[in-house]
Amino acid sequence: MRTRVLPFLKGKKQKNFCYFGPQSFHRRRPKSAKRLWFFCSKRSFLFYCLLLAPSIALSQSDPNPALVTQGKYLAQAGDCTACHTSLGGQSFAGGLAISSPIGTIYSSNITPDKTTGIGTWSYDDFARLMRSGKTKQGYIVYPAMPYPSYSRITDPDMHALYAYFMLGVQPVDQADRRPGIPWPLSMRWPLHFWRWFFAPGAQPFTAAAGQDAQVSRGAYLVEGLGHCGACHTPRDLTLQEESLTGDHASYLSGGGLIDGWVPVDLRSDDTTGLGRWNTQDIVYFLKTGSNDKAAAFGAMGPVVHNSTQYLTDSDLAAIAAYLKSLPGSSSDTFTYDNTETTALDSGDESKQGAAVYLASCDVCHSANGEGYREAFPALAGNPVVVADNPSSVINIILDGARRPVTQTSPSALVMPTLAWKLNDQQIADVATFIRTSWGNHAAGVTPDEVAHLRKTYKPVPNRELSP
Repeated sequence: MRTRVLPFLKGKKQKNFCYFGPQSFHRRRPKSAKRLWFFCSKRSFLFYCLLLAPSIALSQSDPNPALVTQGKYLAQAGDCTACHTSLGGQSFAGGLAISSPIGTIYSSNITPDKTTGIGTWSYDDFARLMRSGKTKQGYIVYPAMPYPSYSRITDPDMHALYAYFMLGVQPVDQADRRPGIPWPLSMRWPLHFWRWFFAPGAQPFTAAAGQDAQVSRGAYLVEGLGHCGACHTPRDLTLQEESLTGDHASYLSGGGLIDGWVPVDLRSDDTTGLGRWNTQDIVYFLKTGSNDKAAAFGAMGPVVHNSTQYLTDSDLAAIAAYLKSLPGSSSDTFTYDNTETTALDSGDESKQGAAVYLASCDVCHSANGEGYREAFPALAGNPVVVADNPSSVINIILDGARRPVTQTSPSALVMPTLAWKLNDQQIADVATFIRTSWGNHAAGVTPDEVAHLRKTYKPVPNRELSP
């Protein structure tokens, strides 16, 4: 070992003293060297402890794989990827443009990257954001994030989510985009007041006294993690949901226009809601994206593809039981009428839009308007068809639709766009025919409504919907 002469020992008798080496400690080692070794060794020990501290902390907080797996399941139930993964982007890296009445909001990077993501966030930082909308940096997020719903997530589930995003997600170095919101609407400080007025306190979900256990589980998933009300509940001018729980009649009674689509009523109304669906209809729809009464369209397709198809049968049954427990607000009922069926079968095209229907729609949806089970949805009694706002029907005709591909239903059935084929008058005619036939009783559609949507609606590109 190399011998070094220490400055403060010059001129003193030395015995093969090595600066840090253990061989330096002979029986006749100088007291000054002993003190130096103790001091340097202590400093070295502290240095290495600090160096190893992050890995030690990670090891101590590293949960068992089951907790990370549970967190992944919960992240799927919450459909986190729908907003936090951009088209063609990396998972959870953010950057998805979200339109709002005040401008464009871009989702944030929630990967565990330590520079651009949430890699330096503690559990308390994570839980605070999820339950109160406040970031580690101290600002309040825009209400596009449904933290009023996430405030109901229980502590064990929140810990599992944190474990998954910290240990089960690949870090991605991608900086967040600045919101496309003009000043002064871009100022964050008014969001503190918005939260104070419209967001509930962070209270984890508790089942109502005497509530059936299955219904209670469904309420937890729908009202909390699934944040179904974010789309399917009306919002006030100040952008908050009119209600956050099933105790209020407006909850899940149908939302406003989102990206050209109208989220339907999920309560038990017979004509505009799920009154004629049984629990198995709901389970099958959430697992496959369709049933004999309807098919997923617009933003609901990715929800089925990314989220609900992966839920357990028991959780899907719980969601269905909860939705069926919500009473409707209308006494209107649907009764099938075969007048149009008889006319179309006999070649009678006298009703407005009948000729267009026979030429462009009949082959899939049939003259009786009942479609073909598990392939093409029924138009008769379809809540989407008879909704007060006809935008969804118009946009499906203009842009077409694609059923989500799932593990249970792997066939990618597509309705083609008819925008190239039909003019505004023809689309208005056939939309009116569909909305007023087979027992449907909805208002007609005008060419001006079609022209407006043809001009202003920009279809959201389909994500890859393969399993």
